[in-house]
Amino acid sequence: MTSTGCWSGGKTMERADRICRHPLWRDSMEQIWDLERDRVFCRHDTAHCLDVARLAYIEALEQGLTVPKELIYAAALLHDVGRHLQYREGVPHDQGSAGIAETVLADCGFTPEERAEVRAAILGHRDRETGERRDLAGLLYRADKASRNCLFCEAEAACNWSPEKKNMILKG
Repeated sequence: MTSTGCWSGGKTMERADRICRHPLWRDSMEQIWDLERDRVFCRHDTAHCLDVARLAYIEALEQGLTVPKELIYAAALLHDVGRHLQYREGVPHDQGSAGIAETVLADCGFTPEERAEVRAAILGHRDRETGERRDLAGLLYRADKASRNCLFCEAEAACNWSPEKKNMILKG
């Protein structure tokens, strides 16, 4: 199995589960998988997306935030889905991901308000200032950063991230 497999969700996660079955999401994740197949550093596969979702959801629970679990998973599943556009066309991946997310979310039954919230989180997931917020965007930013455990990475010494950016302590 490639890295595009997903889980079979319960009733409260039906729309998020539909994301994993959406042809555009699956095709985009396959393209990313193919483009990053030989990548030594962090990959942007389904495992990464699910790590981000779980970390964001745990933080939301611990902090008592009222962000719905399904929106957390939707944002996490879609936050890097436009990476293939960055690699092939030079489109910043947050912008490419937000565009793909709009189509996928609409097809999966998310409301216009939910789509706007998820897209805003995706567009802000690389902005350090977003990390200070106590909303979906802040959760996504922090979980994305915490999901990278540089401490255990075989390529840590060769990584192009600055020492300040690397996660050299266990986060979660």
